[in-house]
Amino acid sequence: MAIRIFETDPDAKPKATFSDDTVGRFHGGKQENGIPVALSEWRVTTGDPEVADAVAQLMGGQAVETDSTSENFIEVLTTTNKVKVVLSGPDAISSDLKLWNGPSLIHHCDGVEFLSPDEDRGKPCRCPELMEDRKAAAKAKRGPAPSISVTFRLAEDYDLGIFRLQTGSWKLAEVLHEVENALNKVGGEALATLELELVEYTTKKGRDVSYRKPVIRVLKSWSDAIAEPTF
Repeated sequence: MAIRIFETDPDAKPKATFSDDTVGRFHGGKQENGIPVALSEWRVTTGDPEVADAVAQLMGGQAVETDSTSENFIEVLTTTNKVKVVLSGPDAISSDLKLWNGPSLIHHCDGVEFLSPDEDRGKPCRCPELMEDRKAAAKAKRGPAPSISVTFRLAEDYDLGIFRLQTGSWKLAEVLHEVENALNKVGGEALATLELELVEYTTKKGRDVSYRKPVIRVLKSWSDAIAEPTF
């Protein structure tokens, strides 16, 4: 279920979060000296050297061990900003809104109702109705921001395992319902592209702005794709 930006289904209930059964994770950035840095190509982390090598062969780059204390301690800075993936269906996407105070989760909702703690679940969260107002509140640390999880397989190496993209992108949150509608139409596993798309524009004050946003485009049924000579 996408974040409930517009109240169209009062009976909608949030889906459960995914268990961490992935072989690797996709990232649109990294930390350098504690400072977040955006990347123009996908960065993939994993704890499995064979997975890292396979990703490097498919997406370019080299597998490098890092000093991270997490289980995903091998990273591949790929040379690819677009990759074909296989999504299991709408259940491959989970999203909600969260506000953290250090390690503590102090606000957790779907944009209309609280999802936690248990004593508040189902109560109105009183978040602003409009997306721009929600973004402004999150920027001021007065409201929650998107927490989106997408699980998928690589179309060119389906059996390699399931990967995850975790992102707080507002741009993806705005169109997530469209992705889920497309997946519903497919009705099963779907071939899609996962891209770090370049966005460029000039502000009213004449300042040039550019950044990358994660984009998911559903192409066709996976069964139809594998029945063709190439996809």
